[in-house]
Amino acid sequence: MAPIDPKTKKSAIQGGSWKNPQKRNAGVKKRKWIPENKFFQGSIQEGQGFAFDRKEKVKHEYNKIVRKEQRKKQTPLLSLYHNEYPDHLKHLYMAEANKEKKEMWTNRLNRAKQRMKKQDQEEEMAVEETTISEETTISEETTISEETTISEETTISEETTISEETTISDPTPPADPDEKDTETPTETIERLPLSNRMKNRRDHKSSIQKSQELYEQIQEKRRQKEEAFQKRKQQREEAIRKYKEKKNETFQMLCKKTKKGQPNLNLQMDYLLQKIQKNTENK
Repeated sequence: MAPIDPKTKKSAIQGGSWKNPQKRNAGVKKRKWIPENKFFQGSIQEGQGFAFDRKEKVKHEYNKIVRKEQRKKQTPLLSLYHNEYPDHLKHLYMAEANKEKKEMWTNRLNRAKQRMKKQDQEEEMAVEETTISEETTISEETTISEETTISEETTISEETTISEETTISDPTPPADPDEKDTETPTETIERLPLSNRMKNRRDHKSSIQKSQELYEQIQEKRRQKEEAFQKRKQQREEAIRKYKEKKNETFQMLCKKTKKGQPNLNLQMDYLLQKIQKNTENK
């Protein structure tokens, strides 16, 4: 009996032998399965996709052409005098343009000259301030030197008079003048106040100096951290050493035995007594 196909409940032999039966739709291509949630461009759910893309492309091309035409229409500002104005008035507009250019150039030169004059005046003021400060310092030094000379002369005259009186009263020989300490007056020289420009110049630091100071600050912080770390390490090692010594002492004391090999309970009781006494003292 011929084999029966369970789906169709018919014999599989329909044209051909039972070993190689002929298929019904042999020449038809099988359609690929696509899920319902997947939308493609131009589908009914999405809308007019193909038409919209075509419309956008045409609009983009049109805008490109419009931009090119606008660029062609834009004329430079310099060509206004040559193209748009009539021929019988062109020379007037050209003369006016040249006049404006010359005025702009003269104004620019005047501004540069004024700037140079201001710089020269500031430099002269700075030089005058320095000269005044130098003169004041020199005058103060001269007055101080004159006062010192007058004071020295007065001290010498007083010493001579005192020495003469001592020679008259006491026949003892006078002391050497080199042994006496001569005190010189030390007065603080008051300087004139500096201007803001000179202060800024004095306090100004270059980039190399700033970087060097920053490097020194970082090195100082690192050094302080290293010192603190070494100090903590030494304290920790010292505490561990003391703890181990104390532990070894207690171990040696508790390990002692009698002649018969039994643990020495007397030492253990003494150790416990010492421990209790220390706890009571601490409380």
